[in-house]
Amino acid sequence: MSNLIKLRGFTPKIGENSWMADTCRIVGDVETGENCSFWFGAVIRGDVSSIRLGDRVNVQDNSVIHATFEKSVTSIGNDVSIGHGAMIHGCTIEEEVLVGMNAIIMDNAVIKKHVIIAAGAVVLENTICESGYIYGGIPAKPIKKLESDNLQFFITRTAQNYMKYSAWYEEE
Repeated sequence: MSNLIKLRGFTPKIGENSWMADTCRIVGDVETGENCSFWFGAVIRGDVSSIRLGDRVNVQDNSVIHATFEKSVTSIGNDVSIGHGAMIHGCTIEEEVLVGMNAIIMDNAVIKKHVIIAAGAVVLENTICESGYIYGGIPAKPIKKLESDNLQFFITRTAQNYMKYSAWYEEE
């Protein structure tokens, strides 16, 4: 089976220099930027609504990106890292964001630029996560101001490292 599944007249469009693990699935109305990576078991399901990803987005193992029919779309900016097992659903994630492992972001939430969503956090529907903070808990709330060294180490470095990791698989 192919990684890319055409559905309802939509064929996923994957940007140049992107890497897909053999067990990821990308379905329907999905468009990605360049230098993205889609890891083992990741599912990006554009079957009921559109999903748009910027450049250098990494969707790590067993993560799901989806939306709600006739209610929401999913939009993800450049340099976003989506941690293992995360659920991204019908929301907007701006640029330079790190979504921690097993975090959940619900419909119509907006994650502003330069935010970290902590592992296991649940961002409820219609929540706006303001720039410059780490959000954690259930429901997610700002728990710490994001210092510039955190921004560089966690957000920028993670996005860059995943480009490097995917290149290792291309070499084999």
